[in-house]
Order: sequence, then structure tokens, then C-alpha cells
Amino acid sequence: MAVYSDYSRDRIGWFFGLTGPQLAGLGGAALPVFIAVNRQQWSLAGSLILAWAALLVLVTVPIRGRSLTGWLVAWSVFTLARVAGWSRFQSRASVGKTRELAEVDLPGVLSGVVIHDGPPSGPSQARVAIIQDHAAHTWAVTAAITHPGVGMADGNQRAGYGTGLADLLDGCVRTELIDEVLFIVRTVPDDAAERLLWSQRHRRPHAPPLAVAISDQLTAGLAAASVRTEAFVTIVVPEARLSREAREFGRGIDARARVLLQLMGEVEAQLRSGFGATAVAWLTSPELALAVRTGFASTERAGVIEARVASATDPGVEASIPWAQAGPGIAQASGRHYSHDAWLSISATLKLPDRGAALGALAPVLVPTEPGERRSLLVAFPLLAHQSADRQTANAEWAADMADAVRAKAGIRSRARQRAEQAKAHGLDDKLAQGNALVRPYAVATVTVPRPSAINEAGRRLDASIRRAGFAPLRLDLAHDLGFAVSTIPLGASLARKAYR
Repeated sequence: MAVYSDYSRDRIGWFFGLTGPQLAGLGGAALPVFIAVNRQQWSLAGSLILAWAALLVLVTVPIRGRSLTGWLVAWSVFTLARVAGWSRFQSRASVGKTRELAEVDLPGVLSGVVIHDGPPSGPSQARVAIIQDHAAHTWAVTAAITHPGVGMADGNQRAGYGTGLADLLDGCVRTELIDEVLFIVRTVPDDAAERLLWSQRHRRPHAPPLAVAISDQLTAGLAAASVRTEAFVTIVVPEARLSREAREFGRGIDARARVLLQLMGEVEAQLRSGFGATAVAWLTSPELALAVRTGFASTERAGVIEARVASATDPGVEASIPWAQAGPGIAQASGRHYSHDAWLSISATLKLPDRGAALGALAPVLVPTEPGERRSLLVAFPLLAHQSADRQTANAEWAADMADAVRAKAGIRSRARQRAEQAKAHGLDDKLAQGNALVRPYAVATVTVPRPSAINEAGRRLDASIRRAGFAPLRLDLAHDLGFAVSTIPLGASLARKAYR
């Protein structure tokens, strides 16, 4: 069985778990205490000690993954957004103010996205959708992939898939352009749209009533027990890197699109070979708009399928979704969930277990547990350039050695977890010297239920599925709108970007 366990903490505190900025802040705040003691102002010194202790709690004590200072800052910003009305979104189409149907109108962190049509490519001369994010200063392309999965794979196959994923990430780093690779998987209850249309076309007008009744019951039963899985992969390139490379092809959007087309060819080759994908289809603008619309409202897909079938005989039927209507009509960010039209969503990040994670262990997270429930999962791989990776590895080694020396000087014995983190910090340098890439993976899971379902119950079911998979859940309270956008909508949004924080 392929188990991934070669990871360590992003930052290692070298002084009893404190980082350099934390230690500097606490040290600077302690100076007035020593000054008051030196002047023998005992009452003032006592007050300053209490204030310093309060600062210590604010800076160092974590509460559900964040420090108290982080919670206060996030709550203040969230409250300001609620009071100013920034957390509520209403599309222009819902109030009849649409300017152009091709203009993207999406809420939250997706509001800065613009979709361009790339140059014709491939045998079909299709124009791939080029995603430009003005807020994050990035460019991205998305592909729908088909993969056999790892449920029936043996140990050798799983190890091969894991090696293929590592080769894919190493190849992306070697391009010196791709900044992040995002995998999104969505499982929704099957709407049986294709099955119903097929039955209507092939049903005989004089079929026996009993046969018709049995067929309808089988269709209803299979639809209730079936789920449909959608998988997307998105590659993200920062504007600062892409603009330099695009000078060889000219300037403007067309030059950037040609560079992205070359990257798409490299990534597709890796996906089809070692990664095991059986089909890779880079999405055009109408296909991407459908993926976005079904991300906000999964039940919209059945109507689109019917429209596509009708457009084959009636050219007047519009089978595509315009970008002006791809988003929700109304969306509201709440502290404990995210509301979009007739749906409610809760998101949670996944903490990697110390013992490692087996390839395919996230499968229980994607299994809906109630009728009408949808699960979506993002597994993101932010890539570090070799220079940044080398510098970060050196800092991690220094911090691990310093922490060990401080504990030894204080006579404190190192715990098993601390020794393991120190060994991993030293092992990363050896792997980088061998040419491996350094990534900072993370995962976000989201559950979406229709109103008026109990969203808190759905969130608890999601947490239970995450724990059953061997991970620890951490709710994205005050940021469920961001969690939903990055884990469900394949437009290249990411938690690793400072523009979204």
C-alpha cells in the first residue's frame, strides 16, 4: 500500500515552539517589565506582567487552528464586511441589469475572474478557456479528467499512481512557470438525465404497462442509489512568470495563451502516462461555464442536458449557459456556513495524520450520506521554486537544530514527535539534492445540501467522514465562502494566495 508520510510542519518554532517573530514580539513586550522592576515600581511591574501574560495568550495559544489574535482580526474583518454589505452578493442578471452575457458575474474571491477564448488547438480546433484572475494576478486553465480510481487497484498500481503524481509535480516545477496544481472532485446524486432521455427515445408506444412500470421503478431506484463523479485539474501560472515567457510569442492575451497551450501539452502527457488518467479534456468557455453553474447548483445539469438534446433538432434552443448567469442569483457569507441560492455549504480543511496517509484514503470524504447531499474535495499542491525550496529547507534545518539545542541546554528531553520532525527536516535536504520538488499540499472538503436541510447536521456528517478517513477536520469558520470557492469551483482560486486572505 502506498503511504505518504514524508511531510513536516510548514514552520518549526526553534524556541519552545515559538517562531522568530513571536519571540521578538514577546521579548519586546517584556522590556517594560524589567524597566519597572529596575526602578522598583512594583505595582506598575505587576500590571505589566499581567498585560504581558495576556499578550502571551493572544500570541501563542491556538484555538481551533488559529491564535486568539488571528480570530480577533478575522472576526473584525468579517463583521466590517457584514456591516458594509460586502459579504452579500446579488447577481446583475437577477435584477435585470446584465450588460453582456459573456461578462463573468461571480461572488467573493471569484469576482476578479475574466474568461478569454484561447487560440484554436487540436484536431477539433477548439478554443480552450483561459482564466485570468485580476485579484490574484494569475492565469489558469482547467481540464475535466477521467480516472479509473484506486478502489480496485492493488498495491503496485497505487504505488504507480503515487509515483506518477510525484513525476507530474516534479515536471511542473521544472517548467519554472506553474505555481500550483489543483485537483477538484465532486460527487453529486445522479440526476439520471441521460437515462431518462434514452428511455424516452427508445420506449415503444405499445409497450406492455407492466414492463413500463418495472422500467420506471428501476430508473427511480437506480437514480436514488447512484452518484455521479466529476474530476477537474487546474494549473495556475502567476502573471509575473507568464509575462516574461510570453514575450517570445508577442504580447497580450494571445501570447500568454500560446504559452499555456504548451504547458497543457506537458501536463496532459503526465496525466495520461504515470498518473493513469484515461481521458483529459481541456474545457472551453461554455464547458467551463457549465462546470461553474453546476458547482453552485448541481440540479441545473439535467436542464442543460435536455436543452442539448433539443438543440440537435431545434436550432433555436440555447444549450449553453452564459457567464452572466453561471453564478448564483444571491449569495451570503455567514460565520458558520455559506448560502448560495437554494443551497447551503460548509467547508473544512483536513489535517494530515502523523502516521501518514494512504493513497485513496480520502474516498470516504466524497461519499454523500443523505439524499440530495453533494460532496466536493480539493487537493492542492502549491509548488515552490528550487531556490525558495532550498532556502526554506535550510531555515527548517536551522530551526530544528536550534530547538534541539535549546531543549538540551534547558535539560528538557525531546519528545518522539519532535525527534521525528527534526529527522524529516534533515531528510528534505537530501531529497532536494536528488532533484525532487518541494510542495505544500493541503485539502479542503465541502458539503452542500438544499434548503431547508439542517446544515449543521450536514457539517457534522462531513466531519465524521473526514475522521473516518483518518484525518482531523478543521472548520473554516468565517471563511466558508472562500472554502466553497476553492473546493467546488474549478477556476484556480486557492487558499495559498495572499490576495484571498
